[in-house]
Amino acid sequence: MLFIRNFSLRLLLLAGLLGLGLLRPWAGHAQILDDSTRNRYGARTTFILKERDLLQGDTVGRMVDSTLTRLPQQRYWTHDTTFQQTLGYFGAASRPLLWEANRQLGARLGRTVFDQYARGPEDVNYYDTKSPYTFFRFFQGNPYEQVFELGYARSLKKRFNVGFNYERFGANKAIAVSNTKTGQVEHNNFVFFARYQSLNNRYHAMGHFSTARHTLAEQGGIRPQPYQLDTLANQLDTLTNGRVYPDLKLLFGFQREVVNLTNAKNRDSRDRVRLLHSYQLLGRGLTAYHLFNFSRQLNRYTDEQPAPGGVRNPFYPINRLSSAATDDRAEFRQFENTVGVMGQSQQVNYRLYGRYRMYSLETRSAYEAPPVVREALPTVDGPSQLFAGGTAAFQYRQFAIETAGEIKPDLKDAAQTEYWLSGRARLGFLSGEVLLTSVAPTLTEQQFSGNHFAWNTNFKNVNVQQLRVRAARQLGRHFVEAVGTGANVSNYIYYSVDPISQTDQVHMDGPRQTVDSSHFQIGSLMGHYRGSVGHLFFETQATFTAGASSDNPALRIPAVVGEARVYYQGYLFKKALFGQVGVQGYYQSRWKAYDYSPSTQQFFVQDHFTIRSVPVADVFLNADIKTVGVFLKMAYINQFLPPNGYFAAPYYSALPRRFQFGLRWQFFN
Repeated sequence: MLFIRNFSLRLLLLAGLLGLGLLRPWAGHAQILDDSTRNRYGARTTFILKERDLLQGDTVGRMVDSTLTRLPQQRYWTHDTTFQQTLGYFGAASRPLLWEANRQLGARLGRTVFDQYARGPEDVNYYDTKSPYTFFRFFQGNPYEQVFELGYARSLKKRFNVGFNYERFGANKAIAVSNTKTGQVEHNNFVFFARYQSLNNRYHAMGHFSTARHTLAEQGGIRPQPYQLDTLANQLDTLTNGRVYPDLKLLFGFQREVVNLTNAKNRDSRDRVRLLHSYQLLGRGLTAYHLFNFSRQLNRYTDEQPAPGGVRNPFYPINRLSSAATDDRAEFRQFENTVGVMGQSQQVNYRLYGRYRMYSLETRSAYEAPPVVREALPTVDGPSQLFAGGTAAFQYRQFAIETAGEIKPDLKDAAQTEYWLSGRARLGFLSGEVLLTSVAPTLTEQQFSGNHFAWNTNFKNVNVQQLRVRAARQLGRHFVEAVGTGANVSNYIYYSVDPISQTDQVHMDGPRQTVDSSHFQIGSLMGHYRGSVGHLFFETQATFTAGASSDNPALRIPAVVGEARVYYQGYLFKKALFGQVGVQGYYQSRWKAYDYSPSTQQFFVQDHFTIRSVPVADVFLNADIKTVGVFLKMAYINQFLPPNGYFAAPYYSALPRRFQFGLRWQFFN
């Protein structure tokens, strides 16, 4: 703690110098000095490759990211950088906020609320380094959130590169706790990776081993107390459904609040072994490749006191198996082999492949008292699954066309055949894409058994027909982009509430599916602008969505979601220090946000809670000193505006105003 305090004082001193210097007219210049002009090794001698690069015939990769703009943005602290609905604290369960069609076919577990924090195979970096490369970052949102990451890579005899990456996410409790240093979330992820290329550059291989452990204490949201009830609201509500709801403005006491769960935990454990290698048969025109993947995911929910004092917790609809303890476990294993060919030329590239998958699912729960863990559902040793797919693209000057798709045939029932097919065309700054998908329900959507919920369904494939049009243009120092999307969705699967609950607590009922005649349409328009005037930079992005408001029983999306950023940047101390100072904001309109069921790890649609329009403003200061990037930020600076907080999900209040700082350090020798 003493080290953190001293380090914070040094950062504050640096901020003061930078804040004074950025306003001086001599401080700003148009270009950032590249370290490689002074040092032999630097960002220009260190390249990152990913799996998608090798599958597109790219064996060079791209330079490491040394920009500052995304450094203080919290949604870039994790691996999924899309807009997400969370439970208000860092490391909590989350789900994508905006519409995106699913392209994952075949057997899937369906427990995705912690995917944002897991490093997927597409997020693993492989390196080509001329010297040893070390990456370090440390972010602290005092006292609630923390990110630590350390990575190392080095090349051996120019053809072989190895390294590792370790990261830890942490969060402390902000609600219903006497000490804000009480831990709530801990995430640890270790990756060991290696890359090899032959002397003649015909054979390439990249592989990694990854293990991730995500543990968090579930609080189940705030439990309103009698003094927080609004009399008039109670009277009006009693006339409708008999439930009692509180005055929401009184629920921002943070540490003083009472929560529904005090002994519950969720654990998400993931392991993966993956190898991709390719060999050029006829130069770049014909390359064969093979991808091996083994993955394991274990989800475990425990509550040591589902019935404290012998009285059922009203947060749970029922204790089906044991009133002494809840211990629900689901372990999913998957084994895949993919074999294919690909080729590239100046105008044409293609890829064709076939995939073979085997999987299993074990479901276990604690029974009776004293609790004994045993099988809750028969073990699923799924039948082997076969997939075929590919891409083909042609480009000539400003015209380009691309087709892609994948299919999993069902020989017993053709109606259950899964597929996704897309076609995209681009002419200059205009492009359009047509997407067709038919995707089976996840294993969790099909069957579940736990201490508090159970279901067994027979759902059809979810079908989507989608059209997307994009226009993007760079106009000098200004970039403008607009994307319009229209989708027709049928047989959509969603989780909903129990319509006959007799308590004030609203419970999840289970998964449902819209019937064939209840397909719905959804449309969205996204606008993005990025530009600058002198040393003043602007960036804004907003998405308007129609067809997913409260009158849609299956899908909910805020009508407007957007963010904006304005900052001034320039140099100090004879170009030794580069800095930015500015303000950024986030906004989402009123909507009936998804509620959350911790024991099933699922978000569900509800109609009893409306989240008001949420504007959140942050001020930040970034600095870059050679290979060191630093930021200081005051998050949610507008908290003083009434009411004194906002909700991220029903009865889950977001974090209050807090100071954040971060450090990113890259060593190139």
